[in-house]
Amino acid sequence: MIDPLNAWWAQQLVLCDWDFDPDPLSVEAPAALVRLRGLGVVDRGELGWRLVESFGAGGSMADPARLLAALELVALAGAAGWLDEMTSRAWAHQLAGEISAHHRDLDAWLAALRKARSAEGWVRGDDGFAEACEALAVLEHEGEGITWERLGEWLAIHDALPPLWPAEEEAQVWRLRAGFAPVMVVPADKEEWSGLTEWLANDWQIQGRDGLIRVLLWLGAQGDRQGWDLDATRLLGSDPASRYAWLHKLDQDEQHYGRLLLELVEHGEPLEWAAWDWLRLVDLAWAGACLGWLSGREATDFALHGADLVLHRYSDWSALARAYQRGRSLFEGRNLLPAFEADWRLLRQSPISPWRPALQGLVGHDLLERSQQAMRSWRSDPRHWVLALAAVREPELTARQGPAGPVSAARRDDAREYLAETLDLHADEGIEALSRYWLPAQAHHLNQLAADAAHGALPPVETSFGHADPAGLAQRDGLRRGSRHAATIHMAEKYAFYLQMAMDSEGFDAEGLMSLADALRASLCRFYPDARRLMEAWASWEALLPEEEQPSLALEIRWHQEDPGSLLHWLDWRAGEWQEPGPRPSLSVFTSMALVGPLNSPAWSLPHPESERECVSIREWIDGHYGLQGAEELGEFLEFLLESGDRQEYLINYAPYTLNTARLGSEIATLESGECSDEERTHLLRLQRVRDNEDACNETDMAAWDVAQVVDLAIAARQLGWLEERAFVAVLARAHGLAAAHYSGWEAYARGLYAGFSFFMGETPERESFLAGFRQALIAWLTAAPPLVGPWASLEFPGARPRHWAPMHVDTLPGDSRTLH
Repeated sequence: MIDPLNAWWAQQLVLCDWDFDPDPLSVEAPAALVRLRGLGVVDRGELGWRLVESFGAGGSMADPARLLAALELVALAGAAGWLDEMTSRAWAHQLAGEISAHHRDLDAWLAALRKARSAEGWVRGDDGFAEACEALAVLEHEGEGITWERLGEWLAIHDALPPLWPAEEEAQVWRLRAGFAPVMVVPADKEEWSGLTEWLANDWQIQGRDGLIRVLLWLGAQGDRQGWDLDATRLLGSDPASRYAWLHKLDQDEQHYGRLLLELVEHGEPLEWAAWDWLRLVDLAWAGACLGWLSGREATDFALHGADLVLHRYSDWSALARAYQRGRSLFEGRNLLPAFEADWRLLRQSPISPWRPALQGLVGHDLLERSQQAMRSWRSDPRHWVLALAAVREPELTARQGPAGPVSAARRDDAREYLAETLDLHADEGIEALSRYWLPAQAHHLNQLAADAAHGALPPVETSFGHADPAGLAQRDGLRRGSRHAATIHMAEKYAFYLQMAMDSEGFDAEGLMSLADALRASLCRFYPDARRLMEAWASWEALLPEEEQPSLALEIRWHQEDPGSLLHWLDWRAGEWQEPGPRPSLSVFTSMALVGPLNSPAWSLPHPESERECVSIREWIDGHYGLQGAEELGEFLEFLLESGDRQEYLINYAPYTLNTARLGSEIATLESGECSDEERTHLLRLQRVRDNEDACNETDMAAWDVAQVVDLAIAARQLGWLEERAFVAVLARAHGLAAAHYSGWEAYARGLYAGFSFFMGETPERESFLAGFRQALIAWLTAAPPLVGPWASLEFPGARPRHWAPMHVDTLPGDSRTLH
């Protein structure tokens, strides 16, 4: 029994110089491929475009010549194996319906074809078209084929058209690729895309599976859009002079981009172009499927990820296409927006466009959830946490997601130079040295200050040494705005950057570094329930504590908050056993270490044995200041300081003079009248200070001077390995008790420390500048202005009643009193 569609289709192919054969797919596959390539159709992607073009845009009649050419292409594609029989018939059915709808009979159809050929200058006396028309008329009228009338009857009965595009639920996501080339068949194969391997190598520098995956993840998480977004944001907040200054600073090859971006900003065009990245993500996922570098499931999940991001940002196809057009314009450095209607008319208006279904709802929720799990799986190893945090400072790191790749020699050398010159960190110290950059005590300090600031419970701005710095006070008082957010991220993001540099240096134990990365992940998952809360905290503390001489990360953090593809949104967020990259001191130990005050920089983490390189300078300091040569001598000196120290020397050798001023004057006169040895000269200076009651030395308990020295030396001894941890903590406990026995609070302790510093200072022309600097440091430590100068303001003084408000977070040191007011 004759198949009406095949018969009619075969008849029309006569007009394309085919011999009549009732089966239009009867051409041998090799011959069909040769003919397709002769027509310029080198792959399935080009075929899809030709078929879409053949129907034209909505609202106008399709070109008859294109419709006829499409019938031939479908027959050849079916014969070549590019389309299965069902899909080939679906296209022929659609074409038959389009032709018969506009041409009432064979004569009208042939007349339309002649007119179209004439308009294109194809009329020639020997082109054979007239003979083909006559042959077709004979076929219809002599009953060998099918009449136009019978075709119409058949189409009326079979009006439910089979799908032209892949109909499976998962396949719908590939409609997003239509802007590059419509996907006609799934799964993909090598026939889909001619010259693909060369294109990937030349245009993307992608050589294989791993490189492709890294680019796919980069397009989702950052792409070209981040740099454009940040430039646009800065330009929006700039005056005209600053905008053009920015333009002139661009490299020559960026000038076209800069001018176009300025044009978009100044003309009020929506500054949105993420579709440029996300549609290319879908395109490259298809490329991976075509080459077999990705499994069908992997490719689909990547494409679904692109769809997920698109659906977050765009309401319909037009908004998506216009955003892509903006992105392409910026990438190419030329304004393509005037060509938008012409470029996208077919996809937006063609009756058979893959974009006919609505964008929203294109893919189901279950599939999107599956892709979300897949994307988190690609980023599941803890290395991605380090990348995500470090990439906010160094965006290029985002391109290193997915399978770990080799580090270039230049990058490795840069990382080693950074570690050595900026951090004084060397690979021979081992990964243990990285613990010095994990500062849980600093986070505790900031959280406590923020809680106290929120309740108006910060220390007074006036001290016995003077008034706090106004700028530092403003920063301190502003911490009340951070009370809702745990401060761990403030130090953790810097730690992540240092950890990334250590990884890139390739000088540290890789397994150990991965353990630190995992500990970083575990810590952040404990303090922040999700990425949104982490980024809110980061943005808050970045604004409250900007770094001097470093550009603010505020815009970058905000970008990551707002962009749905940011890697920070796609980390494998899971709570588990709490671990940290470094030890967390108890609150009492931290308080004890803080007793060192301005004699040294604040100790935000527990000290640990240092490398021999570091130990050399520590030993030189101990020898130069105290004349101590080893662990035994240092231990004896610590015992001396704790039991008697310099405070006893004052009480024995100088305090009695305060009761006998005549003897004091005589002693001074005697020493001033003759030549003095160094020891006598030191004694004379101290007697003069007693006479003048300089810095209230006769009225102030100077035990703080001994306590601070004990802590300072104990930290050095721990770093040298001269004290084990248990012995170190025992020394701190004794210092803690000594401070509690002598003072009621930090203000009194500071007066004692200053008096001891002043009284026991040796002769030096810089005395006044040293004292002035020490006074300013004590003011800052007492008032927390600026906040990170030292932790006194956030800690209860040893033995004192609790006075601080409990922070809202678990991000505090063990032993916090949790006092409720």
